[in-house]
Amino acid sequence: MGIDVGSDEKTGKLPVQQPVSDEAIFKVAKEIVVKFIEVGRLTPSTFDATFDQVYKAIERTVRAK
Repeated sequence: MGIDVGSDEKTGKLPVQQPVSDEAIFKVAKEIVVKFIEVGRLTPSTFDATFDQVYKAIERTVRAK
């Protein structure tokens, strides 16, 4: 699965899906973890495990076949 970049209404072509990069997954995971820190749901002692879980959950979602 990838990102739907839309369709070309003039030509009637189907939307093209581009693969999601590791960097894009990292950035989304980082934003989520930062939000967890801001609201007090994450401490430094649980950072490593939480970041790993968030990253893997996003990766499974965007790369599901």
